[in-house]
Amino acid sequence: MKYKINLIRKKQESFFDSLIFFLLNYLRYILVITQIIVIAVFFYKFKVDQEIIDLKESVDQKKEIVSISQPLIKEAKALDLKMGYANKIITYQTKFGSTLVYFLGRFPESLWLTSLKITGDSIEAVGTGADANVIRFFYERLKKEKKFKKIDLLNVSKNMSGFSFLLKLSNFQ
Repeated sequence: MKYKINLIRKKQESFFDSLIFFLLNYLRYILVITQIIVIAVFFYKFKVDQEIIDLKESVDQKKEIVSISQPLIKEAKALDLKMGYANKIITYQTKFGSTLVYFLGRFPESLWLTSLKITGDSIEAVGTGADANVIRFFYERLKKEKKFKKIDLLNVSKNMSGFSFLLKLSNFQ
């Protein structure tokens, strides 16, 4: 059997010696890990910066699309407004024409119009006739056909040329 006896005393390590031992042995691992983390953060920063640049370019493209399409949208709105006005005018003219055609188509030949005023869907006619029965038959015919909601025969009076009348028709259907 063999024994090993060390007669030299163990040297007591000072704090400075243990610190140097720690620094030389373990600090290099800490530095390597720290460098790996720094490099990872550096590459992540490149990635995030590229995403920010891409998002800014996307926002700029969308701003350009909006700025290019604004005149088209304004023109479309103006065209839609004009089309609405045109439709109103066409509807008004169609109604006016059908009111006039209906009234003049039913007007008896033995009566004469002195004045005719058409506003919207109402008619105000002033005329004369030789026979009061013709005026009455015309009035009753208009009431019977029910194309106007309101029919008023006013101011029927006798004068030198025959009978004069005022006929008010409103709300043509």
